[in-house]
Amino acid sequence: MADDCCKAACGTAATLNDPRWRRALWIALGVNAGMFAVEMGAGAAADSRALQADALDFLSDAANYAISLLVAGMALTWRARAALAKGVTLIGLGGWVTITAVLAALEGAAPEPELMGVIGLLGLAANAGVAIMLYSFRTGDANMRSVWICSRNDAIGNVAVMLAAIGVFGTGSVWPDLIVASAMAWLALTGGMQILRQAMSELKSAPAWQEQA
Repeated sequence: MADDCCKAACGTAATLNDPRWRRALWIALGVNAGMFAVEMGAGAAADSRALQADALDFLSDAANYAISLLVAGMALTWRARAALAKGVTLIGLGGWVTITAVLAALEGAAPEPELMGVIGLLGLAANAGVAIMLYSFRTGDANMRSVWICSRNDAIGNVAVMLAAIGVFGTGSVWPDLIVASAMAWLALTGGMQILRQAMSELKSAPAWQEQA
């Protein structure tokens, strides 16, 4: 059993120090930081809560990729602690999106569907590229898994934004935008909980000397 644990830990460390992993994170960081700026501006211009939620998700992911680069190669305990921070961030994002969706429902103003669709397509292309690039790293520790979950959620979110744009265009109602924003909040909440569960499990199983680090 001890040998199996050692093999798993050593294999993870080797992967985390893989130049391909670090290069993928740097690319993902740049893509997400750029898309945050694009979507936040477009979300404000289109008055779309779904776009604004997706923009904040891009910002959260950019920060998460930066954290992953910082702790890559460190002991499992430190990587698990970083994953805990990511999980809490995702849950906080989900709560924020939920609150803004409720406030938008009270206002009732429909967003601009054409701009939503164009930016949603751009975001989908960016996120799909990142998700494909990170796919081979999806089964690592909680820190690596959190990176995959973030990229997967983003790609799903952009598909949903495009569907919301079609719904708003067809109905002239704010509700398609709010429904998608709520779905993105659910993805953030459930993804954050997955990351927290695995990170807590890794912290409990970490060697005592690492817990003191």
